[in-house]
Amino acid sequence: METQGRQTVVITGASAGIGRAIALAFAREGARIGLIARGIEKLESTRREVEAAGGQALVLPVDVADAEQVDAAARAVEAAFGPIDVWLNNAMTSVFSPAMGMTAADYRRVTDVTYLGAVHGTLAALRSMQPRDAGMIIQVGSALAYRSIPLQSAYCGAKAAIRGFTDSLRSELLHDGSNVRITMLVLPAVNTPQFTWVRNRLPRQPRPLGGPIYAPEVIARAVLWVASREHPPRELTIGRPALLAVLGQKVAPGLVDRYLARVGYEGQQTGNTERPGRADNLYEPGRGDPGADGPFVDEATNRSPQLWIRTHATQLALGIAGAGAAAGGLTARRS
Repeated sequence: METQGRQTVVITGASAGIGRAIALAFAREGARIGLIARGIEKLESTRREVEAAGGQALVLPVDVADAEQVDAAARAVEAAFGPIDVWLNNAMTSVFSPAMGMTAADYRRVTDVTYLGAVHGTLAALRSMQPRDAGMIIQVGSALAYRSIPLQSAYCGAKAAIRGFTDSLRSELLHDGSNVRITMLVLPAVNTPQFTWVRNRLPRQPRPLGGPIYAPEVIARAVLWVASREHPPRELTIGRPALLAVLGQKVAPGLVDRYLARVGYEGQQTGNTERPGRADNLYEPGRGDPGADGPFVDEATNRSPQLWIRTHATQLALGIAGAGAAAGGLTARRS
């Protein structure tokens, strides 16, 4: 694999939130980046930031729900920058609503973007990577792929579907002896602009459930670490809440059901009444250009001790081993 600074990277959902933070992180390493999203204004703004940070960018206005558009974007990136080294599936949309308040069109659209968008991106990446037998695909997953929460049934279902698809594909790649690598990130609550753009049928404005809430830059650092690994982890769980959600679902799912029934409604709404007729990004790009961060900057943390330990496990093990050896040598000399 080429050095990180020379990588050609494709990011879906690149114009805001996590995708934008990841694009800027790769740009600082000098990467060539294909920026995929629907909103041309935000894409152009992201391009300017990427180039100012030292990277190269290609703007690709694409709806990832359309497989042909995604395939065309992959070909455009290869024509401009050469073979794709890393493809990151990050595009998403959601609806905050009880299931009985949803429509068939709501479910279809969230599934088309969040789940099938990842499928389309993955297959486009494989068409580029398999002939070279090299490359990395990173799925931006969620703890909600393991532990669903109320009021986001469409999004939770789509993220769980990504996990099922990825596990199936991973086995196929192993069967074929492929050197294409695939990793899924298991994310906690992140402060992104999605909370101002999602379709909302709740009485009050939506917010992330629980805490802590993480800044998008935490996820960007995790992605850079994964992309630098010759043998990346099968999955990378980011943040203590995500780890607890996965463990809670394995150990006591019934208790978690009842806990979420108590806190999941109030916990996903702010104290502010939702504005009637507020625009959303379910079918059209969101308005404005907020950048990477959402409205909860004051609550967001830029640190994750759990992630630091996970990504420094080798150094920690060597340090502990060295300290043990030194202590053993001191004991022996005293004896």
